[in-house]
Amino acid sequence: MNATWTHRTVLLNEAVTALQVNPDGHYIDATFGRGGHSRLLLSLLSPLGRLTAFDKDLDAVAEARSIDDPRFSIRHEGFRHLDQMPQAGIAGVLMDLGVSSPQIDNPERGFSFRNEGPLDMRMDTTRGQSVAQWLEDASIDAMTEVIRDYGEERFAGLVARAIDRYRQASGPLVTTAQLAEVVASAVKTREPGKDPATRTFQALRIFINAELEELQQALQASLGVLAPGGRLVVISFHSLEDRIVKQFMATHSREVYDRRTPFAAPKVMQLSSLGRIRPSEQEVAANPRSRSAVMRVAERTGDTA
Repeated sequence: MNATWTHRTVLLNEAVTALQVNPDGHYIDATFGRGGHSRLLLSLLSPLGRLTAFDKDLDAVAEARSIDDPRFSIRHEGFRHLDQMPQAGIAGVLMDLGVSSPQIDNPERGFSFRNEGPLDMRMDTTRGQSVAQWLEDASIDAMTEVIRDYGEERFAGLVARAIDRYRQASGPLVTTAQLAEVVASAVKTREPGKDPATRTFQALRIFINAELEELQQALQASLGVLAPGGRLVVISFHSLEDRIVKQFMATHSREVYDRRTPFAAPKVMQLSSLGRIRPSEQEVAANPRSRSAVMRVAERTGDTA
């Protein structure tokens, strides 16, 4: 791992504070990254406490394995597997979504249009298709749908057709620079200061890693593993993620009545939504990548049935 690829944990103290750490509790860091949240959490646990972390990224797993602490364990898998943890036995779940700075800054990972590298974008490079492999055979309609739905790109159709023209003339896209150039040729206007390729790269990364589907599965699994009073803390970095988290917490923070049986008792709410937190001006100034972060917090209610 290159030492210059550093990562500054977003909302570090705020997230751990929101968990209301019980020193003897069992906690989950669902996205270890480079371990900022995990290390702070461990510093607050007693010898009886435990922390289990998840991550698909091999570099993140290697970093986690450098932590020599019997209270800590790392699982090389996505957080959709939260349901394998003890049911109603977890004191808190933390999800820090998105891409870490080392992933973005390492050209070999293919996440960024700023540095040329292989067009990969997989969180877990040991399995699945790379973006280059998917783009080689994807139809124009499929590309348009992905870029529109996951990137909220209004020029999705133009980008998809530009990719297809490039494939016909020059063969498969294999580098980030090639894709960025193709997108720039199709997207003629963009918000000030934003690269034309931003939304397309976001869309392809989210799609190739099934990020939104995994988030939905992990949120649902959290209901099963959280103990009564346990906290769910989620940090998201773009509107698609935040919308899913917001709707999930809202849906499970209200009683549900079955209109077909109006006299039946309502299904009790499973969460109590505790609001959201944004980074301070000082944090955004020190770490511009934190500017889009939104942290939402909820607490598991007493009835886990």
